[in-house]
Amino acid sequence: MAMITLRSSPAKDPKKDSPLKSQSVTKNPSLELCRFTDPEIDRIRHYFPAETVFRSFDSSTKRDCVSDAWITLPTTPFLIGFTYPFPALTQSFFTLTGMCYIQAMPMMWRVLYTLENIIKQEGVEIGVSELSRLYNIVSHGSYRFLFKHKPGQPHPILKTTKNDTHWRNQFFFVRRDSIPDGKDLPKKRIT
Repeated sequence: MAMITLRSSPAKDPKKDSPLKSQSVTKNPSLELCRFTDPEIDRIRHYFPAETVFRSFDSSTKRDCVSDAWITLPTTPFLIGFTYPFPALTQSFFTLTGMCYIQAMPMMWRVLYTLENIIKQEGVEIGVSELSRLYNIVSHGSYRFLFKHKPGQPHPILKTTKNDTHWRNQFFFVRRDSIPDGKDLPKKRIT
């Protein structure tokens, strides 16, 4: 009896990282490589649930990368005081617009943070419909967005338009299944 030798290939591990792919959020992704290192991630880790899994720093990853396993998060919301999961108004805004967190420019995060603090401190009810009466969402190019106050109206929240240096290179990755609602967060950019 002849013996048949079968060549076996390594088993695929379903939990292995799926490759990060470009979302085409930026015109020149090679200029927006990650510069937010593991020690810097350790400083914001407490803004997330304890079971959150962060991807190790890799300087070759790009801001607009996405996968079924990982989500890209900007550092801006956490550096100004947000925690994850985001409060109701902020999460409703992103859910309704379908915008990826990485598409929001720093000014947008500051406006949302200010409104969340007004809601918390003053007990005022502000929803996405009230937000839409104050601001238009405009593109700043490359599928990035910010708020622009309605024409003919004074700016509702002052000092939110300051320039942030190096914000484009300040991002990190979190494993989707390690955060609340992570699997439902957007995987494609809006245009």
